[in-house]
Amino acid sequence: MPGAEQRPIPSVWVRPRERREQPALSREYIVAEAVRLLDAEGIAALSMRKLGTRLDAGATSLYRHVANKDELIELVVDEVYGEPAEPDTDRTAHWRETTVLRAHALRAMILRHPWIASVLGEVGVAHLGPNVMRLSDRMIATFEEAGFPLGEADHAVRALFAYVTGTAISEAAWLTMLTRVGETEQEWVKRLWPAAEQAAQDYPRLRKGYADQRGKDPKAARDENFAYGLDRFLDGLEARLAHTATGPPTP
Repeated sequence: MPGAEQRPIPSVWVRPRERREQPALSREYIVAEAVRLLDAEGIAALSMRKLGTRLDAGATSLYRHVANKDELIELVVDEVYGEPAEPDTDRTAHWRETTVLRAHALRAMILRHPWIASVLGEVGVAHLGPNVMRLSDRMIATFEEAGFPLGEADHAVRALFAYVTGTAISEAAWLTMLTRVGETEQEWVKRLWPAAEQAAQDYPRLRKGYADQRGKDPKAARDENFAYGLDRFLDGLEARLAHTATGPPTP
């Protein structure tokens, strides 16, 4: 209501950072250890108390640098988004090749840190993190330099992020489940396949699809599916770019 005091946005990226840092316990050190904990034990294991124990510090010490667990999750998400290497643009001058390299690097990052599947939709304003913003800006620049107007380049990057993260998060959730049950992809698929083929008996196209995929390495199948979807997405952008370059037909 008018005149009411506005509530602050609950995000680490809009809160002023304390200038005082303990040399032995910086925010960067806390975030790096939190990533190691998440990689080793998953999101369920993450707590300020447990992290403090790993750092040989009390929870109160952590709160001087990170206000709460939600802020910590925002920080670790942005931390891992800083991992993908930037393509060598001297060797990949074409916008499409550069985009393929970035997309595969982003997918690989998510699969290295499968815990991200359970937090990405609940991470607040993660898009304000410096690593996410840097990656987004570079991707927009690539599309803009290819010939897309700035606004359309922004839409293209958002759509690309949606495809890559949506696909990779589904894969990450699958791999997390396999880790939980203690089986490899090959073991799980081999055990499941007879039931899947039986369930598909009344659906001829699915039945043929299962028959064609029998014995195929499941990781290779995931890689192929990702590459196919990415190529078709980029085909659409390439067609759109050609339309943008030529403009509408003259009446």
